Amino acid sequence: MSVLPLDGFKVLDLTRFLSGPYCTMVLAELGADVVKVEQPGTGDDSRRLGPKINGESYPFAMPNRSKRSVSLDLKDERGRDIFVGMAREADLIIENFRPGVVKRLGIDYEAIRAVRPGIIYCSISGFGQSGPYRDRPGFDIMAQGVTGLMRMTGQPDGRPAKVGIAVTDLAAGSTAIYSILAAELLRRRTGEGQYIDISLVDAALAWTVWESGAYFADGEVPQATGTRHRRSTPYQAYRTSDGFVTIGANNERLWRRLVLDVLARPEWLEDPRFVTLSDRMAMIDELEREIEAVTMTRTTADWTATLQAAGVPGGPVLTYDQALDDPHVIARQMIAKLEHPIIGPMRTIAPPSKFSDLPFDVRGPAPWLGQHTTEVLRETGFADDEIEVLYAEGVAFDQHPGLHKE
Repeated sequence: MSVLPLDGFKVLDLTRFLSGPYCTMVLAELGADVVKVEQPGTGDDSRRLGPKINGESYPFAMPNRSKRSVSLDLKDERGRDIFVGMAREADLIIENFRPGVVKRLGIDYEAIRAVRPGIIYCSISGFGQSGPYRDRPGFDIMAQGVTGLMRMTGQPDGRPAKVGIAVTDLAAGSTAIYSILAAELLRRRTGEGQYIDISLVDAALAWTVWESGAYFADGEVPQATGTRHRRSTPYQAYRTSDGFVTIGANNERLWRRLVLDVLARPEWLEDPRFVTLSDRMAMIDELEREIEAVTMTRTTADWTATLQAAGVPGGPVLTYDQALDDPHVIARQMIAKLEHPIIGPMRTIAPPSKFSDLPFDVRGPAPWLGQHTTEVLRETGFADDEIEVLYAEGVAFDQHPGLHKE
């Protein structure tokens, strides 16, 4: 059996929606035993999202694969005590409630550290655990709004536009992953745990690397540029006879190849509007019109082939369904197939890293709500008759008790 880097690393996952579940999905597929702790009856809020198959949310199933689900009422003292008992054997607790909620429940960092010294505890929230906005609810769109992302996305002079994916959730989840791994490496050296405070806003701002450089250097406030690059051109999508093609001729060598070998406009090399990069940036609207007058005469496939032959970066602008059917995506094995106990056969996006000798892969489907409650309660030391009482009194929950295989 292959060894994974986080084998034996136990995680209690109190997160919902996307940022935390994305983080714990990656940890699970690196070998961690991730136990998702959910509220009886409803569970993770994203279980409500459609489309659903046989009552199970397909979007929920994407970032919650490879985990186990335990359903406990943490507002009930018995449910809280069970959680604390589970925490005694855990390496990481991760939550994304609003600040203060876990303290009111009695399962905050200080409370858990008292029974499990050395615990790593990670909180993810919209605005963080400090600062004047700490108590504000914070989802991805709010974080995109207050970080300026929506003002630098979309078309010039258009309405503010949201990035097409929940980018601040994923930024926070990714930040949490490397922060947790760093804390674990440190703990293995010192034995000391760590409290980690992650916010969607902080994580998103940390990704504005070039934009912050321009602002701190000369006060430039980044604006929406459509598909254009802020520092170079031609570097954008151009209309073709049947769609769009991207072109990235962002240095002098590639500019010459584009003009001579792709667009067949050698006169542009001497055109005073386009001689230098500074000239081209100053005349970017005219350059776009001139290039599109040429690219609109042929198909995207024709231009893609011509660009490749000339050694100029470029390619089609695909719809999402076309992207998932692309032969390169298929060859890279980016779509994994698995069997869900309720949904049945399903597909998911596979882990992106390709290791030479590490089986970084989907380890199993997302659980139904409370699927592993009995299993984990037994591991925690409860007898079957005690577990039956917890079910009967609503402290524990299993949405499909009849589906367990004996």
